[in-house]
Amino acid sequence: MMNKILKLDFNFWHIFSYIWLIYLFYPIQNYLPVKSNHDLLGLIILALFVVSYILVDKSNRYLKYMIFLELTLIELFVFFSNGYGLQLLIYPGWQISSILGNYSQKYFQKFCKLYYSLLIIDLLILFFVKSLIFKQSFTLIIIIFFILIAPPLAYSLIYNIAKNRHLNQTNRRLEAVIQRGERDRIARDLHDTLGQSFSMITIKAELAEKLLEKRPQQVVEELRDIAHTSRQNLQLVRDIVNDLYQKSLSEVLIEQNKNLIKVNLVLETKGESEALKWPTKIQSEFASVIPEAITNIIRHAHAKKVFMNFIEETTFYQITIHDDGHAKKFEREGSKGIYGMTQRLKEAGGRLIINHQFNGTDVKFILFKDNKND
Repeated sequence: MMNKILKLDFNFWHIFSYIWLIYLFYPIQNYLPVKSNHDLLGLIILALFVVSYILVDKSNRYLKYMIFLELTLIELFVFFSNGYGLQLLIYPGWQISSILGNYSQKYFQKFCKLYYSLLIIDLLILFFVKSLIFKQSFTLIIIIFFILIAPPLAYSLIYNIAKNRHLNQTNRRLEAVIQRGERDRIARDLHDTLGQSFSMITIKAELAEKLLEKRPQQVVEELRDIAHTSRQNLQLVRDIVNDLYQKSLSEVLIEQNKNLIKVNLVLETKGESEALKWPTKIQSEFASVIPEAITNIIRHAHAKKVFMNFIEETTFYQITIHDDGHAKKFEREGSKGIYGMTQRLKEAGGRLIINHQFNGTDVKFILFKDNKND
C-alpha cells in the first residue's frame, strides 16, 4: 500500500491541498446569513485566508512572505472567533509541510518551530487570558490531535515521494552510464581490431601498388581504390570511437545533482528519459554547457529548487533550466562563463537564451537539427 502511495504523482497532492478548502463550510456557516458587521468581518477574514492559501501554493520566490501572511490571517481569525477557528491551523500544517517536502529539511524544521509555537500561544491565551471554556472538549482534543500530526504526516509523505522519484531518476542515469560502459568497451574493440585491420590493409595496398609496376593499367588503379577506401574506413572508425567517448546527459546529471545536493538544492527534471535517447553528439554538446549554468545557480541565484525540462521538436532540441532564486544577470567583469556557453552552442548550430523573471531565471539551450540558428 505504501509503495502505491509513493508512486502517486505530485499533482495528486497539489489537488488534494485544495480539497481541504471544502471544510471551510463549517466556520463560514457561523456567519451566514450576515446580520452584523461582525459577521461580515468574519467572512472577509476567511476570504482573505483563501486568497493567501492560493498564493502560498502558487508562490516561489516570495513563499516565506505568503506563509507569514497565511499564518497571520489564521491567528487573526482564531482570536476573532474566540477560539472556534483554531482548526484553521490544520490548513498550513498540511499545505506548507507538503510544499516544504520538496525542499531541504532545515526549512521544514523552521516552520515546525513557528507552527507549534503558535499553537501553544493560542491555547495559553484562549484558556488563561480569555478564560475560554469549550463546550465540546472531545471535539477540541480531536482538532488539536490533527493540528499536531498534520505537519509531520504531510512532510513525510511528500518527502518520501520526492526521494523515491529522485532515486528512480538516479537509477535510470546509472543504467544509462552502465550502457555507456558497454559502448566504451565496443569502442575499444573497434579501435584495437578493426582499426588495426584497416591500417594493415592500407599498408599492403600501398606496398602492392609499388610492386605491381608491370601491369599498372590493370592493377594500380584498383589498388589505389582499396587504399582510399581503407583510409576512409579507418577514419570512420576513429569518428565512431570519438563519438562513443563523448560525455552523455546521464553522466553530467549525476555529477551536477551531487553538486546541488551539497548546497541543499533540489533538482527536478521533466522529459529526461526521452532525452537520454538523443544522438550522442547532441547529448555531448548539451553536457558541455550544463555545468556552467548549474554553477551560476549555486553561486549567485540563492535558489531552493532547480527544474530542468528536456524538449525535442521537429526542428530542434532544447533544455530549459529554471531556478526559483533571485533573478539577476550573471555577466561579471572578466567572466567568460556566459560567453563560453554562447560560443559553444553557436559553433554547434544552436542558441543560448536567458530570461530573468520575477520568480527566478530561465536558461534555454537550443540545438537546431538542421544546424541553423535562425
